[in-house]
Amino acid sequence: MSNQTLGQFIKAVRESKGLSLRAVENSTGISNAYLSQVEGDKIKQPSPIILHKLSELYNTSYAALLSLAGYPLPGADANTAYQTGLTARVGNVTQEEENALVEYLEFLRARRRKRGQKR
Repeated sequence: MSNQTLGQFIKAVRESKGLSLRAVENSTGISNAYLSQVEGDKIKQPSPIILHKLSELYNTSYAALLSLAGYPLPGADANTAYQTGLTARVGNVTQEEENALVEYLEFLRARRRKRGQKR
């Protein structure tokens, strides 16, 4: 998963949706002051109910928000947690998109290895 905190992630998603703190408050009932504290990482582990409301409004993975908040995911191994974080960052991908991402990652890694050999 990225080094992005829950607060940074939630703020980035809110801003990408063009929503103000007050708009989120009106849609979810979560006070804008509370949400501001979450986004500023003053509240690091909001309740799962809050995270669920945000995941629905932002159309993002509830499991990813739980994971970023530090809640354990039942039956999740490290790979599942990584995939959940990736899904939260880029959304669901098709098999074709996943194959293209893997191909590009292999290209980047090969280029990095090649540069490392030239030094």
